[in-house]
Amino acid sequence: MNVSADVSLRRSASSMAVCPVLSVQPTRALVDEKFQIVVRNLHPKQEVTVHSLHHSEDKDYWEAFGHYISDENGTVTVMEDASRGGTYTGTEPMGLLWSLRPIPGSRHGLRMRKKNVLSPMVVNISVYKGHMNQGFSEEAALATVVTERWYLAPGVQRVDIREQGVKGTLFIPPGPGLFPAVLDMWGGGGGLVEYRAALLASHGFVALALQYLTPNKERTLDIETGYFEMAYHILQSLPQVSSDRVAVLGLSFGASVTLTLAAYSKTAKPRCCVCISGSHVHPVNKTLFEFFQLMNQSLAKSRIDENNHVIWRDVILPIPTEPDLKVDVGKIKCPLLVVIAQDDQSWATVESTEDMEQIMERSGNRHLLTVLSYPDAGHLIEPPYTPHIRFSNFINQHNREKVIMLWGGQTKPHADAQEDAWEKILLFLQKHLYQDIPPEAKL
Repeated sequence: MNVSADVSLRRSASSMAVCPVLSVQPTRALVDEKFQIVVRNLHPKQEVTVHSLHHSEDKDYWEAFGHYISDENGTVTVMEDASRGGTYTGTEPMGLLWSLRPIPGSRHGLRMRKKNVLSPMVVNISVYKGHMNQGFSEEAALATVVTERWYLAPGVQRVDIREQGVKGTLFIPPGPGLFPAVLDMWGGGGGLVEYRAALLASHGFVALALQYLTPNKERTLDIETGYFEMAYHILQSLPQVSSDRVAVLGLSFGASVTLTLAAYSKTAKPRCCVCISGSHVHPVNKTLFEFFQLMNQSLAKSRIDENNHVIWRDVILPIPTEPDLKVDVGKIKCPLLVVIAQDDQSWATVESTEDMEQIMERSGNRHLLTVLSYPDAGHLIEPPYTPHIRFSNFINQHNREKVIMLWGGQTKPHADAQEDAWEKILLFLQKHLYQDIPPEAKL
């Protein structure tokens, strides 16, 4: 009787639910900071799924997950342990962010982009029993922690700029200055994109996110080189800015503008420039209207793949030999960092960079050029730990046609490229704009 009762008690105790403890540190951080995830108080060798969920500003749900097995102490340490399956495999401390993807049944062609930088990207980190691949919303999590990922560090000011026809958003780090500054330009998708400039300000640079392509066709057609020079001078003349320490950073079409300013402007003299996924194939002394006219004539060279995704990279191929169809990068007198992806399906950046190297070699300024080239990465090289987007909806600024654009890249190599490129971009800017490297930005 007593033995039976004792066995019953032992069985009852052993079958009691273990309460896992989930730790995420830090729970509030900048988007380019790593976090540490540890799950404790599991059974030894227990199978669990660590899951992340984000509800975007566009009201879409994104998720990522990894399959883990706890150690003999009942612990999973994501920074040290390998995921056996899920949206990523292997030891990937930030896999729960960079492998985020729309949940099954979502709209087609989504791209995650932060619009309101005054609010965080909220990500729920949860632990589930067993190795799951679907149905997370139908199961109760063993534990959940809510995390915040910010583009804006405490104390960074956000200021709307509407001055002398220039439209953009200014981000100013806390403190009296003087600060170095970066003019930040995005690509052919147009609009006002703020999140990269906000993150640059969080690292100690005054940054101006510039809008220059808009849905208003007449407004876009008016924009010429003088617009970008005016934006540069507005940034340069701010009382918080050291006027001789201004850089220009551009992605895609913004890279063409960056190269044009660096090569030809008589008044805008950047200390250094960064070009991401761009090309020097850009007609000289042409307005944006004339540029888009030429582009429209070349769109017949674009291709459609088997998934009905548009491939634009052939539009500027072969790289022209006529001098008036490309920026003479031999005239650039400042350090230039070029970031390219070898699986870029949107723009012929590899061929463009090879031609730029030859031009600069002949002109004697090749020593100013640093090239970062990433195998199996795609066109959209963003700040780190943001999801890889192989294709997404895109509106052609010239004819307002909506297509699914193929950007290229494979998820893991692209994630590695984003992390490495961002670190080296910050180091490049700090080297050429700062006397002393500032402390690392953290929330």
